[in-house]
Amino acid sequence: MDNPSIPICESSVLEEGGKGIRFPVIAGGGAGTGFVVRYDSRVYAYLNRCAHVPIELDWNEGEFFDSGGLYLMCSTHGALYTPEDGRCAGGPCRGGRLRAITVYERNGQVYWEPDDYVKPTTA
Repeated sequence: MDNPSIPICESSVLEEGGKGIRFPVIAGGGAGTGFVVRYDSRVYAYLNRCAHVPIELDWNEGEFFDSGGLYLMCSTHGALYTPEDGRCAGGPCRGGRLRAITVYERNGQVYWEPDDYVKPTTA
C-alpha cells in the first residue's frame, strides 16, 4: 500500500529563501518536526534535526536560512547545509547531511510523503 500524501501548507506561503514551515512527524519512533523551504523555485523538506548534534535547526520558528538565503543553518553550532540536497557545506557537520523528506507541490498545495523512518503523528 502506498503511503498517503499529507498536506503541509499552501504553496504561496513559501517564499524563495524565506521562512520555512514546520510540521509534526514521528521520526525513528520519537516525536519530532520536519520543515519545508523554497529554494531555487523548488520545495525541499527535511527532518528538523542537525547532523552534528540531533537538535532542531531553526533559531526562531521557521527561520532555517542563513542571512544570505543560500544555506540552511543550525542555530546552535552554525552547521551549514545546501538546501537542494541537505549536504553539509561547512561547520561541525563534516560529511553529514540532513534527512530528506519527500515533498511535492500540486494545485497550489505542498504535501509530504511518509517513509519507513519519518511517519505522520497520527498513523
